[in-house]
Amino acid sequence: MKSVALHNLGCKVNAYEMDVMQQMLQEKGYAIVPFDEVADIYIVNTCTVTHIADRKSRQMLHQAKTRNPKAVVVAVGCYVQTDTEKLLRDAGVDLAIGNNKKGEVVLLLERFLKEREAGQVSETIKSKGIIDVNADCAYEEMTLKHTAEHTRAYIKIQDGCNQFCTYCIIPFARGRVRSRRPEAIREEVEGLAKAGYKEIVLTGIHISSYGIDFADSGGSPKLSALLEYIHGIDGIERIRLGSLEPRIVTKEFVDRLQALPKICPHFHLSLQSGCDETLKRMNRHYTTGEYLRCVELLRAAYVRPAITTDIITGFPGETEEEFEITYAFLEKLGLFEMHVFKYSERKGTRAAAFSGKVPDSVRAERSGRLLALKKRQSREFRTAYIGQEAEVLFEDAKEIGGRQYQAGHTGQYIRVAKCTEEKLSNRIIKGRITGFLNDELMLME
Repeated sequence: MKSVALHNLGCKVNAYEMDVMQQMLQEKGYAIVPFDEVADIYIVNTCTVTHIADRKSRQMLHQAKTRNPKAVVVAVGCYVQTDTEKLLRDAGVDLAIGNNKKGEVVLLLERFLKEREAGQVSETIKSKGIIDVNADCAYEEMTLKHTAEHTRAYIKIQDGCNQFCTYCIIPFARGRVRSRRPEAIREEVEGLAKAGYKEIVLTGIHISSYGIDFADSGGSPKLSALLEYIHGIDGIERIRLGSLEPRIVTKEFVDRLQALPKICPHFHLSLQSGCDETLKRMNRHYTTGEYLRCVELLRAAYVRPAITTDIITGFPGETEEEFEITYAFLEKLGLFEMHVFKYSERKGTRAAAFSGKVPDSVRAERSGRLLALKKRQSREFRTAYIGQEAEVLFEDAKEIGGRQYQAGHTGQYIRVAKCTEEKLSNRIIKGRITGFLNDELMLME
């Protein structure tokens, strides 16, 4: 029996795919060990969304080879696709597997092991798992049966992106939109429900594009129809959505969501900038006015919905005035959470050739200001729930100040704790939120 150590970098899609790869390896008899232990095989699911992600991917691959020079080190995923030549020259990497071939990880690994034993390894063999993301690829079917989390499961519903924002390398790493058939999604959700999962999160590279590649779609998203199709599955009590493109949030879309009580009132609407001029340079296909109308539609339909977003600071050409416009817009929105990123140049994207580069120190200063705003607004949003009834899906136990707590999330994804010795994992319990336990947790009686 060979031992395999796995390490995942990047997004929830990567995490889902790593869970499935681990599942397939276990089913074939491989022993899974922690990544910081000596193993026969190391698999790193790489990320390339920023230059820091590239560096971390390389570091983890080299760390594995240093830990056991005789091990087979396998690089998988997005960094494999975007920096193929450098990776194939890397003596620390034995096998490269690209996106849309992760479902064949066991087959490709065992083929490599067999060929290495026969002394037939070549660069061609090393790169057999790399795909042409510009080719007309079908969705690669993978099915998750269980995950490290015991209460919540991520479900991948599509891959790829057709948006080509000027700063983003992901369409070059993941290819064009490929949607999973609704029947396969339903079958996976039913299996996870039978395994005891109460909450699912629909994720993908660009889930707002779900179904546009189906022959009968006419180029329109089919996300609402998918939600209606899986909503009635017994055992699933919550359905949470991954990141949404603002343009999908129409009155019809919100009305259809509102008719589905299992949908969590927690919506991640990617913004990236609160300045229309910056949005144009980013090739984002909406204005701040259109984004604001999306937020207003959701707030009219739900009581205090949690709305979160992504923001990039220091995009090429972002002047101090443009940043101040973004800051004022975000202050006006009053969101629950913001994920703030300093702009990272990605070779091969249009923005990499833009003039008006913003110094790193300025990017960092602007990022710091937005992080301070995020902290204040998050506190204000959660404060509004003090004294209110909430339903919490409990997930894990925590010891704080010598006392035992059970912790979990509300439908709005507010982290809540209850002081009790009772094991509450995977139970949804209603209670009153009484205040803050600490910066991370609110307290429920």
